[in-house]
Amino acid sequence: MVDLDSLKAAVAGADDVVARAATHLASLGPGAVDANQVIAYDLAHAAAGLAVARAALDYGAKGDTEARLAAAYVADALFELATKLLGREGQWGVGADAIDGVMPAVRAYRDPAFLADLADVSGPRHLAGDFEMVQDTFRRFADDRIRPVAGEVHRANGDIPETVIEGLAEMGCFGLSVPEEYGGFASGGESDLLGMVIATEELARASLAAGGSLITRPEILTRALVKGGTEEQKQAWLPRIAAGELMVAVAVTEPDFGSDVAHLKVTATPADVAGKGGWVINGVKTWCTFAARAEIVMLLARTDPDRSLAHRGLSLFVVAKPRAAGGGFLIEQAEQRGRLEGRPIDTIGYRGMHSFELAFDHWWVPEDCLVGGAGGLGRGFYLQMEGFEAGRLQTAARAIGVMQAAYEAARDYAANRVVFGRPIAEYQLTRVKLGRMAALIQASRQHMYDVARQMATGAGGLEASMLKAFVCRAAEWVTREAMQIHGGMGYAEEFDVSRYFVDARVLSIFEGADETLALKVVARRLVDNASAV
Repeated sequence: MVDLDSLKAAVAGADDVVARAATHLASLGPGAVDANQVIAYDLAHAAAGLAVARAALDYGAKGDTEARLAAAYVADALFELATKLLGREGQWGVGADAIDGVMPAVRAYRDPAFLADLADVSGPRHLAGDFEMVQDTFRRFADDRIRPVAGEVHRANGDIPETVIEGLAEMGCFGLSVPEEYGGFASGGESDLLGMVIATEELARASLAAGGSLITRPEILTRALVKGGTEEQKQAWLPRIAAGELMVAVAVTEPDFGSDVAHLKVTATPADVAGKGGWVINGVKTWCTFAARAEIVMLLARTDPDRSLAHRGLSLFVVAKPRAAGGGFLIEQAEQRGRLEGRPIDTIGYRGMHSFELAFDHWWVPEDCLVGGAGGLGRGFYLQMEGFEAGRLQTAARAIGVMQAAYEAARDYAANRVVFGRPIAEYQLTRVKLGRMAALIQASRQHMYDVARQMATGAGGLEASMLKAFVCRAAEWVTREAMQIHGGMGYAEEFDVSRYFVDARVLSIFEGADETLALKVVARRLVDNASAV
């Protein structure tokens, strides 16, 4: 029998340690996060792990199975905090006895026998009927249409089949965040984001690149347009995005500037061509995913040459281009004499979407491509962040989908692989690994649901960043151990688990690199909040 009250007390004690550490960093004055990056990074991840623990405890109150999964996850989270703290108590601003209160929970629920009993226990999700239908619908589509082609797309570094894109368009997948008045399905309630993450998880379970990531770019641009676009722009673009007529790419990162968005160099300069007002774009963007297949690119560019303005000199554009194949492309504008070249960047995983370096050479766009019109000048950074917050939540959903697929593959392989006369699923070490995976995935999923509900009310931005940072690192561990359970066959491309492993590695890099989220967003906010108390 799981003692949830003792677990709640242990988590409360751990929360106090995190709060004291944030207060300690705040007492060191401005710049404390940058001057103490190792402690700040660990603090951010500890806080994120404990946020997941609180969601796990809520889930644990719903039944015995749920309680056992919750206990296993919470004990792991407390153990992780203890390892971060050990030997660095002074730098955290706490005493050597700070974590003594959490140790009974760790001893009870990290016991190998307790964890081994969870190897085959995934636990119910406790979704309402409408959302169960969303899950079932997208799981069937993913199993029937995406999973059969995912391996070949990965091995051949091929393009996502048009049948997949067309099928998702028919299901309304690209309109999940588009308001109903513009042809989408978003009603403005919590169901919008919750439905989106449920769908994303199921698509990513079949393939991160050929399924789970197809919604992300339309989601990011849609939210930017809804927040800051003119009515004419919303009418022009949102219905076509919702219908799947326009595929979207996002061009923010540059060769010398990734997370440091404020110092981007790509310029957009006012220019009239043949009597038409517009902008000429020059410069290079990189890591622009899906840029070949996309018909429109969301581009963040510098419209004010005064670089001291940093992010206040950036504006957002919707740049139209012809559809191209994933092998690279060169497009020339005859009348305007502009050029756009896309050079593919080969990657170890996340294949199918294809990432590109985009070189804009006097590429001209009409003036109505500036998001928000004249009122959008200098607001590009803020508008793209509107989309990126939801993108981080969606990336968490993608990570959970990949973890779920890896766990299922490892569980099934272990049941059938016989070593030394027994299926490896009967060995304690294998069972403990599977049990920890099951607990971690379900706890992460329940917290994802909570964050989606928070974001639907206009809150939850920090929580989305914490969740993204946490689950993307977790996906690396789950896929690594799933691959290990497969032994030598896990290293073979014919087994999907090898694809899950290399795909998972990108999750902590894109949509906000792990270190940037931890230091510049999570730790800084924790310290700022402590300073305000």
